[in-house]
Amino acid sequence: MPPSPHRSPRRSLPVLLFTLLLGLLALSGCARVQAALAVQPDDTVRGQIVVATPETSPDDPGPTITIPPALAAAVEISQYRQEGYAGTLVRFSELTFPQVSELISAAGPEGEKVRLELRRAGNRVVVNGSVDLTTVDVDRADFQLKIAFPGQVLDAGGDADSGEVSWTFDAGQVGDIEAVAAFDDPDAPSPVNWTLGLFAVVTLAAGLVVLVARRTRNPPVRR
Repeated sequence: MPPSPHRSPRRSLPVLLFTLLLGLLALSGCARVQAALAVQPDDTVRGQIVVATPETSPDDPGPTITIPPALAAAVEISQYRQEGYAGTLVRFSELTFPQVSELISAAGPEGEKVRLELRRAGNRVVVNGSVDLTTVDVDRADFQLKIAFPGQVLDAGGDADSGEVSWTFDAGQVGDIEAVAAFDDPDAPSPVNWTLGLFAVVTLAAGLVVLVARRTRNPPVRR
């Protein structure tokens, strides 16, 4: 699955999840939406999302997902059939935040019910948002989100464990999403490179001073 990343210099855009959840808000009966996201050290996102409903027959395909054509090369879609549920499994790797935002935009106006943002603030990544399931009328719902970070989780509104935060959302309620993780900004200058660069500048300046001094010193007096 070839990635098609296009790095954005400043990332403050919604992160992938509930694009697929939104398609289930209008469904009745049981629903399963499970998203596992992993933020990479280069601020890209990889993971998978399951969107399914109880299968009504062996041939029931369950919910299907339409991916924007521009992301077809970066997203892999396959059928999901497990524990009596049928639907779609979406896998992705190295999605940039703009690409994720495009997926969310494809969800349409119902996206106003879901807010999920991932933004960088120095050496920290801040996640916040909410999901409104007050209009979802289901008797057995399974809505889950997990986000793994390549650094230390400093604060979390969900259950935090070893760099991963998980949330479980209940039908008929509004769930909040909050987390703060610490890891280096991939766009920040490397301390090693900065030190080497400074050393090179100082060495060059010292060499120029010596050269100028040699050229301008008084010639020796001849007798």
